[in-house]
Amino acid sequence: MARSGRPLRKALCDAFQFPLTLARERQAKHTVRYLASCGILMNRVPTLKTPRHCHAQQRNFFNIAGPLINKKKEYSERRVIGFSMLEMYNVVSGVADYKHFVPWCKKSDVISKRSGYAKAQLEVGFPPIVERYTSVVTLVRPHLVKASCTDGRLFNHLETNWRFSPGVPGYPRTCTVDFSISFEFRSLLHSQLATVFFDEVVKQMVAAFERRAKKLYGPETNIPRELMLHEVHHT
Repeated sequence: MARSGRPLRKALCDAFQFPLTLARERQAKHTVRYLASCGILMNRVPTLKTPRHCHAQQRNFFNIAGPLINKKKEYSERRVIGFSMLEMYNVVSGVADYKHFVPWCKKSDVISKRSGYAKAQLEVGFPPIVERYTSVVTLVRPHLVKASCTDGRLFNHLETNWRFSPGVPGYPRTCTVDFSISFEFRSLLHSQLATVFFDEVVKQMVAAFERRAKKLYGPETNIPRELMLHEVHHT
């Protein structure tokens, strides 16, 4: 019986040693131990990662990354346009019409207005977020339109400035437009949308108002190429 049992014991040992070879190739640091008899492999099965552990890792990642990411963004653009200061001021100060031409603006209702001041409710939708907020608008005709978000859920800070100054000398129906915007998302998660917001809304803003002026006031003044100006800065 002893001799007849040896082949069976050897086969069993070989069968149990096969996973050992595989484990050594796949996981050099995997901890193993053996039974004294036949060298039977006893694997120490690693503890499975539970969803709770995964969530903790995600929280730690964001907590570490948070201070390294600046949620505040700024963009400015200066451009010489073939419309007068008053024409461009009228377009920008007409907040109630924003929903017809401003990129991704779904709603623009003026709820109060007096000399040099207006308050409007705006809704801006850019995938996958829709933001509704109240905008307080300061008006200095025909030089300035400044708007500040007061109660947004998505933005911690959102402010736009439009300044209009004389354009090209000798071309009275031209003006220099200085547009700037600064915004800060409330959360790190939402700050990942900064690129979308820049590309789909901010970078198209001045061009959208220029197209609106063409629709309202006709063709723009032709400006010689060497006198044209267009500067963009963002951080």
